[in-house]
Amino acid sequence: MSVIKVENLTKLFGNLTAVDNISFEVAEGTIFGFLGPNGAGKTTTINILCTLLAPTSGRVSIAGYDCLKNPSEVRHAIGIVFQDTTLDKDLTAYENLMFHAYLYDVKKSEIKKRINDALHFVGLHERKNDLVKIFSGGMKRRLEVARGLIHRPKVLFLDEPTLGLDPQSRANLWEFIVELPKKHNVTIFMTTHYMEEAEVCNNIAIIDKGKIIAAGTPEELKKSLGGDVIYIRTADNAKAKIEIEKLFNINVSEKDNELFLTTLKGDACIPELIKAVGEKVLSVRLQRPTLNDVFLKMTGKQIRDQNGSSEDTIREAVRAYRRRH
Repeated sequence: MSVIKVENLTKLFGNLTAVDNISFEVAEGTIFGFLGPNGAGKTTTINILCTLLAPTSGRVSIAGYDCLKNPSEVRHAIGIVFQDTTLDKDLTAYENLMFHAYLYDVKKSEIKKRINDALHFVGLHERKNDLVKIFSGGMKRRLEVARGLIHRPKVLFLDEPTLGLDPQSRANLWEFIVELPKKHNVTIFMTTHYMEEAEVCNNIAIIDKGKIIAAGTPEELKKSLGGDVIYIRTADNAKAKIEIEKLFNINVSEKDNELFLTTLKGDACIPELIKAVGEKVLSVRLQRPTLNDVFLKMTGKQIRDQNGSSEDTIREAVRAYRRRH
């Protein structure tokens, strides 16, 4: 079953179309990746899903509740871990979680158990009485995940959850995140600019210029590139290119003194290539497609392009829109 349904969603800020008639669904109990360059429309979409913005047109629902008609029910059905920390640094870890439980009307008889369970899950139970101000960045992130689980949401939004963390802290946090769907019966809706992290997603949607331009599992998206790329350097590239194209009926290109070709099973093809070209082979390397390759091909941009022009345009349009309304 789908816990998130987005149908023909459009959001306008004056003459600017931030989100352009997009539709997608997120299956219950899965990890869903929402990826896009700066200014693509992903923040606007997430703000609508979290009831922070109203759509111009279309329908959006979470756990069966319409985000426009039933905002209170939607807010109780979701948890959010923002990109920037929102913990109270002058409270202890336990006090932060207790405050959150009060805000969400968790039954008093259940608060203590839920907090202890959440702290055990993220490995912070022994630090529950420590002030958050002395926590490391990774510990704060884990505490925010714990906080987001206290009211037992149907969907947990993670906005670049490992941004700014060191590699070890990132790895530790992901150990908890990948366990969330089965251990806490929660669906994860995440954004990240680390493409290797997106590999853990069950499904991914790539958005650019307000439109979803690709969607599927990580493997499906990578296969859309056409397979593995084999790079081969020889003593006579011109002759080798002719021989390979004639023998394998495949297009071969050349760049930076290397021949390269695309094939579905690169590891099986390499021995045949070496046999065909013979002693002229100087080097061979295999490159499997990555999500970063998919992203670059689909959008023409790296995930963290920092020109900021589109993002600045959207921000200014939002400000103008709010001034008029």
